[in-house]
Amino acid sequence: MITVIKRNTLGEEQTRYTGEVIERRTDGVIIEAYWTWATKELGYTRFEPGDRFIEYYYADRWYNMFAISNKDGSKKGWYCNVAAPAVISADSIEQIDLLLDVWVDPTGKPLVLDEDEFEADTTLSDEQRAGAKQGLRDLLRIIALRKDMFSDAVG
Repeated sequence: MITVIKRNTLGEEQTRYTGEVIERRTDGVIIEAYWTWATKELGYTRFEPGDRFIEYYYADRWYNMFAISNKDGSKKGWYCNVAAPAVISADSIEQIDLLLDVWVDPTGKPLVLDEDEFEADTTLSDEQRAGAKQGLRDLLRIIALRKDMFSDAVG
């Protein structure tokens, strides 16, 4: 088991949960975790107890990616967090969330989230702001090219 710790831009812990390591890579780690909180309605999707998350964390990229499936195994979509590069140890993954997110539906269509919140935030450092913009560009390029985990979205 590994503990995931999500922090805000000030470094304050926002959430903590555990998952199982699927694979350790030189540049990151892939884990499996399950949604254990109450149902969360987001408008574009809903996270429900039992949803399976395959989470990709990188020590050298300004984002992470979650492939999400329903309890029955059907694909729900992908949730991508723009975040500072993950700090990965033997028993934890810590990452600072940089407010921007991208939802990708099962057909591969992206929806950029929280741009207003990102622009209005005054706690982001210049490095965080620049890294977040780069992370968003990188994510949108990967999605457009249907690389990595997005390749199975359209066949």
